[in-house]
Amino acid sequence: MKNYQEENAKTIESWIKNGWEWGKPISHEEYLKAEKGDFQLFLTPTIPMPKEWINGIKGKKVLGLASGGGQQMPLLSALGAECSLIDITKAQIDSDIMVAKRENYKISTVRADITKSLPFPDAFFDFIINPVSLVYCENIEPIFNECKRVLKKDSLFIGGFDNGLNFITDDNEKEIKNHFPFNPLINKDQEKECHDTDAGYEFSHTSGEIIRALLHNGFTILDSYEDYNSEGHFSELRIPTFIAFLAKKN
Repeated sequence: MKNYQEENAKTIESWIKNGWEWGKPISHEEYLKAEKGDFQLFLTPTIPMPKEWINGIKGKKVLGLASGGGQQMPLLSALGAECSLIDITKAQIDSDIMVAKRENYKISTVRADITKSLPFPDAFFDFIINPVSLVYCENIEPIFNECKRVLKKDSLFIGGFDNGLNFITDDNEKEIKNHFPFNPLINKDQEKECHDTDAGYEFSHTSGEIIRALLHNGFTILDSYEDYNSEGHFSELRIPTFIAFLAKKN
């Protein structure tokens, strides 16, 4: 089995060098606004997460799951959370460390593969924040199982997900061409497509698959919203391609 996660880390490093949107850390001005409660936290491309999802986060232990890039964790730190970050891409972690040094707050960082056992104790965190990233993971249920383990009882998982539609079509989002699941590790044509488009190793996960993984691992879904691509044919037609969930560990 190829180490596709390390390949993804290399791919994302190259995207960051070319100005990838999700690798750009927040500014000093954005951090100062967040300290006053004026912020927008994105789990998906265009619609910010409802602020009430993180009511009472001050003083709480937060895990940023594949949440590097200097975006979500700085905002939560500005709100008084005690943040830890796990990500497989060094440049993403470096951005968070840079912002933490610039704004003089502490953050714990770990470079690791989230598809493996998480290097944290049982029942340690009050919140997990996971912006769109499980699209780079082949099997998601073990990830939710680990999230359940490291969360305290009645604590919250907040995540954004691709709902799978982006994998159906060609690059112009007009011709249906792919069967599901989209998995380049088992389908050579799909592996070639990923390589030809410099997409890394990406995997389709439907909304139903995500909901099932949450429910199977003892989470109750409290709220959700859908979101759209920031550009392209699906965006023009207002077809939702992302979904975000607020869930509680029972």
